[in-house]
Amino acid sequence: MSSSPSSSPLRPSFVRLCAALSIGLMLVFMLPGEASARYASIVVDAASGRIVHARHIDTRLYPASMTKMMTLYLLFEALDTGKLSLDSRLPVSARAAGQPPTKLGLPAGSTIAVRDAIRALVTRSANDIATVVAEAVGTTEVNFARMMTAKARSLGMRNTTFLNASGLPNSGQKSTARDMAILSLSLMRHFPHYYHYFGTESFRYGNRTIGTHNHLMKRYSGADGLKTGYIRASGFNIAFSATRNGRRLIGVVFGGRSARSRDDHMAELMDSGFRTIVQAGYSPNSGDRIRVVARPDLPSGVAPIPPALPPGKIAEPQIAAVPTTGLTDVIERLVVMPKPDPVGGEGDATTTAAMIVPAPRPDPAAAQDGAATGPETPGTWGIQVGAFSSLTSAEAAARDAAGLLAARPAGIKVRVIPHGIHEGKVYRARLLGMDSEEQARDACRDLRARQRSCLVVVPKGWTVASR
Repeated sequence: MSSSPSSSPLRPSFVRLCAALSIGLMLVFMLPGEASARYASIVVDAASGRIVHARHIDTRLYPASMTKMMTLYLLFEALDTGKLSLDSRLPVSARAAGQPPTKLGLPAGSTIAVRDAIRALVTRSANDIATVVAEAVGTTEVNFARMMTAKARSLGMRNTTFLNASGLPNSGQKSTARDMAILSLSLMRHFPHYYHYFGTESFRYGNRTIGTHNHLMKRYSGADGLKTGYIRASGFNIAFSATRNGRRLIGVVFGGRSARSRDDHMAELMDSGFRTIVQAGYSPNSGDRIRVVARPDLPSGVAPIPPALPPGKIAEPQIAAVPTTGLTDVIERLVVMPKPDPVGGEGDATTTAAMIVPAPRPDPAAAQDGAATGPETPGTWGIQVGAFSSLTSAEAAARDAAGLLAARPAGIKVRVIPHGIHEGKVYRARLLGMDSEEQARDACRDLRARQRSCLVVVPKGWTVASR
């Protein structure tokens, strides 16, 4: 006599098995990465450092190519200290040329400009170029990795160890979601004049167009960078930044199963985070926070300028100097500068796109600190691309802007004009020597299309006009 299904002794076990399989499938398909031991995620309110989402944020995992954010941090330091310039040529060693893909593929004995090295790291995540940078800054990649770890500790990244510049597999190279969020914010706040590179979608190198691996940046509203990463041991990682309605979030995800599912998950976390920070009763200074240390070389009382924001998302600030009180949120505030003063202020931030600022009177201190090569020539127009707390940063910004102009006017001169203020001194980065207001406005239009700040500077002795 056959037994009915309901009387079969196998039935309860079969039901339990089906239930277990269903739960497993839910974890795999409905909760990206949560079922994986290599998963972690964090979302941070960039203004305050408050953590608005956290999963396994102090678990040590493989950072993969997010490592290159620290490589770039040390490269930016080398630029600001004058060890390198954006035009410096970095040699490609046999060791660098032999790094595995992804890579730019430069042969040993060739060179690459620092400007292109930055873009290659951000877009292609080029392992060969990471080694090129490491050897240029640290002599050897081993020594550079020690510098990376030491810098991580100084920034408060307590659970991070770097052993190479690229993020290629190494069992001892580990970081955490919290630490990668600290690094992301540190890059933004310490090097706002270089942060725009993280928004690079593509660039031309020789006869090639190099595109970014960060596809989420192209499809997420308000996105402006940072960095993706992948090795087999880590899964698909990303550090991500976006701004909506004047509020910025930083997100980090470790351990995605695919680039697409990682991006979708990151987008969901960011959407949820933006909903959280606009809710009534949200307190940015309550709860767990990450903290970003100030750059030790910044003059006392002077904070860095914020990074450029995507066009049309929020009025772009024109910053000279901001007291360090509340430094943790200076990046996210829309800082409104005073009306133009007799020595050439920056203008109201809400009208900077249309303002023409006057050239300042020569600063007596200019000859002492060598910041300017002399006052601008009477009767020539120019543009201002920012005001910075250090001479090297201003020079780098001015040279970078000059290199980006689609049609660089003949005879253009890079000038840095120091300006004393009651908090200290700032350095105005300018390009001078243009023949007409139209030429200056065209230059600003070109730079703004590339997400750069720009103001037209009238010839010396002219009156201020606004339109």
